[in-house]
Amino acid sequence: MYEITPQHEFLVGIDSDGCVFDTMELKHKECFIPNTIKFYKLQAVSKYAREAAEFVNLYSKSRGANRFPALLETLEWLSKRPDVIQRGVEIKIPAVLKQWVAEETKLGNPALEAKVAADNHPELRLALEWSLQVNATIAGMVEGVPPFPYVRQALEKLSGKADMLVVSATPNEALGAEWREHDVDQFVTAICGQESGNKKETLANAAKYAANHTLMIGDAPGDHKAAAANNCLFFPINPGEEQASWKRLCDEGIDRFLSGEFAGDYQQALLDEFDAFLPERPPWPVNG
Repeated sequence: MYEITPQHEFLVGIDSDGCVFDTMELKHKECFIPNTIKFYKLQAVSKYAREAAEFVNLYSKSRGANRFPALLETLEWLSKRPDVIQRGVEIKIPAVLKQWVAEETKLGNPALEAKVAADNHPELRLALEWSLQVNATIAGMVEGVPPFPYVRQALEKLSGKADMLVVSATPNEALGAEWREHDVDQFVTAICGQESGNKKETLANAAKYAANHTLMIGDAPGDHKAAAANNCLFFPINPGEEQASWKRLCDEGIDRFLSGEFAGDYQQALLDEFDAFLPERPPWPVNG
């Protein structure tokens, strides 16, 4: 886990994909999903596989999850869909990968590479090959996607007043490239991706600051859970209304945070609004 040395009295954690950068749709629809269909032999049900993956990664309360749990959830939803069952296509849930996901906290390629080197199980080897190819596809596809409007203004407003950490489930290399490309890395103390540990672990740095002096900015329920686990306040970037959310953060959220007027009714109103944006279950029938 990254250990911050506080330089200011406030700490702000910031998610990246779908929060700072409008890259979620591009990465999942053009990079993750084609590789998932290819590596997991889902060609016969590609339409349903795409819908399941988009639901899990973009349009549900699992939005923003680490790629490996999200892959498992995609396969599980797919296995329960009547259209898939009626076609006689067996969707295998990789049990060994599921066990690794349950036991490992640093759910990134380095940890998976070490596990594959240790026992070379075919399920883990396939997941690693898939993940490496996803990264290669992203590296060749994702460029020229700037931060959402009002992101830079928010970072500038917080600069000099709060320590800032990128808190993301994206690999560090991709995160660093995106933040450097658009010259917003200058505002943050460190970029903490999946190799640094999960979001909950990174936000454990909040313990070094006073109560209500730590804030997580994110676009997914998992961001809020990580914040709540570390007694951090949470400002949601609502999916589909990202620009309006960042403007609201600039216009009122940052001032409330720095002045001690964020916790309580204001925080609860934000959370209630955010909760309505993403469903827990898909819009299609599910067996079981």
